[in-house]
Amino acid sequence: MKCYVWSIVLYGAENWTLRAVDQKNLESFEMWCWRRMEKISWIDHVRNKDVLLRVKEQRNILYEIRKRNANWIGHILRRKCLLQRVIEGKIQGGIEVTGRQGRRRRKLLDDLTEKRGYCHLKEEALDRTMWRAGFGRGFGPVVRQTVNEYTRLVYCTC
Repeated sequence: MKCYVWSIVLYGAENWTLRAVDQKNLESFEMWCWRRMEKISWIDHVRNKDVLLRVKEQRNILYEIRKRNANWIGHILRRKCLLQRVIEGKIQGGIEVTGRQGRRRRKLLDDLTEKRGYCHLKEEALDRTMWRAGFGRGFGPVVRQTVNEYTRLVYCTC
């Protein structure tokens, strides 16, 4: 599944900014694929936890997206190029929109700079081995924690 399906689904995932709705849809698609592989009907009422035990896998599509995103950003931050200046917002121009309602849109670097400052992030990107090791730990596979059997499942990244 990972070589055929994921290569198509995750095409261009290096520069996605994921909203909560997108994350939910990606996780449900991953579970749908595992259920199709095991030929489990929705009528059977098999829990996702049991499906993952059958296929001996974890939910890790979001981990893969974050890892690809971090690798791509690290590659861009190590280079001195036009794309780096565009991502940093140093290029003048564009249409200025005033009075836009709602929350500001998330940018590509927002996910990475929440935990660390941008200067610290840029320094880490210069050492490729440290960069990959740091993001291997920080963006681990999605681990599910259940509060109660009848309550909603809570997702966290550990």
